[in-house]
Amino acid sequence: MRLAAHGVDPNQPEIFIRAFKVGRQLEVWARTRATATPFVLVRTFYISGTSGTLGPKRREGDGQVPEGFYQLDRFNPTSAYHLSLGLNYPNASDQCQSDAQHPGGDIFIHGSNVTVGCLPITDAGIEELYVLATEARAGGQDTIEVHIFPFALTPENLAARRNSTHAIFWQNLSAGYTFFEQNHQLPHLATDARGSYTVR
Repeated sequence: MRLAAHGVDPNQPEIFIRAFKVGRQLEVWARTRATATPFVLVRTFYISGTSGTLGPKRREGDGQVPEGFYQLDRFNPTSAYHLSLGLNYPNASDQCQSDAQHPGGDIFIHGSNVTVGCLPITDAGIEELYVLATEARAGGQDTIEVHIFPFALTPENLAARRNSTHAIFWQNLSAGYTFFEQNHQLPHLATDARGSYTVR
């Protein structure tokens, strides 16, 4: 990735990953670490395979790609899908709202173009992203956030899907989505006892 061309110091990258099911896009945003400058979009990958439908993951075996606010928690250089970056699913919200005994797990961004519940971006794509994430971690970025949305959570898109069984959940996600859209800064998120997100 040509970080310098976007005003990001390639020796001190801080990255953020955002994905959308509709349109099958995985975005990589970056800025120079330890600065308060806004994140800038530096790369967009095509999500090369999908499973499930719009809506969150709620149980093991449902084939769903999660929706919500996550972090990378594993770097797997020996993945069966070339390379992979693991997500901390189930997060605190999922633990409140998903199947208590069998919520599922092992959700990754990985290579290849096939998946059941993960985000594949081809072997070439994961090589590029894996190197950048490794460099960001080595440079001091302790937490790499990954936000996954069904679609851009604009008022218009939410209104068009207001009759969905997931409408209340998506409305809850929209505060975090909107904060980043307006500021290009990451929201400070908390989860209440019901699993709902709040922006602090």
